[in-house]
Amino acid sequence: MAVRGKSINLFLMDGDPNGRIKSTLANWTGVAYKIPRTELEKCKGRDDISQSGVYFLFGTSDDTGESVVYIGQAGVRKNGEGILYRLQEHKRNPEKDYWTEAVVFTTSNNSFGPTEISYLENRFTNMASAAKRYIVKNGNDPSPGNITEEKESELEEFIDYSKIVMGTLGHKVFEPLVKVVSRSDGNLLNETEEILLHLKRKSKKSGTTIEANCKRTNEGFVVLQGSMIEMVDSDSIPPGIKEKRKNANVGEDGILQEDVFFKSPSYAAAFVIGGHTNGLADWKTSDGHTLKDLENSEVADG
Repeated sequence: MAVRGKSINLFLMDGDPNGRIKSTLANWTGVAYKIPRTELEKCKGRDDISQSGVYFLFGTSDDTGESVVYIGQAGVRKNGEGILYRLQEHKRNPEKDYWTEAVVFTTSNNSFGPTEISYLENRFTNMASAAKRYIVKNGNDPSPGNITEEKESELEEFIDYSKIVMGTLGHKVFEPLVKVVSRSDGNLLNETEEILLHLKRKSKKSGTTIEANCKRTNEGFVVLQGSMIEMVDSDSIPPGIKEKRKNANVGEDGILQEDVFFKSPSYAAAFVIGGHTNGLADWKTSDGHTLKDLENSEVADG
């Protein structure tokens, strides 16, 4: 089935791409706002941000430098305030000083009640956790509530549109590092089975033969779950990679238990072998060509 295009409207509320942005999508009752933390006060008086909805607080961990997100819901209170009031509470909370901008989802027809926002909060939190791009700061798994199958279908459609808008607003919080697509026979196929890069090296430090797989994506490089990781660091290892190795989920047998993303092939290779290296030479295709050879051939073909 052919993929159809989408028409998305982005309104720069302050005339500044770094300011507040309102987003709507054709044939969708949802409304999304991207609001810098410093611009919250400018949103006072907007009726749709005083409604019920679901919100995301995005920021960066001071300890690790990794992207973090908190996902919450806001219902309308007795004073008539909803989402905006909740965001203002978070701004005053010293335990949530990590966030720099919020993304809010509500509706143009004020149709969200407690059931809807509970379901959306649950689904959004689980989707973000499964994607593993952000550290999800939620302490507890929110309850999905009890909904009818008709309402579930309606909300799942809202979620599909929300994923498109969220990505357009710059946060790939719902997109897994490695996508899964369907083959023509209807079975699921992991894209990594189509284009893989491999690294194999006998380690002088541990005597172990290190073997790892990596997927090159349009964002960077993903060292794949199941790869063998050298457990001993070299003196030459970059500090950022040393920290990432320390925090990665690696079993006692050296097997990586999660996908890990890197911007460069050399950092991806350094993560695997525990020291400085040239990823363009280390990573190879299934037929033995280096990543550098692959990229050179792509330039020549282009």
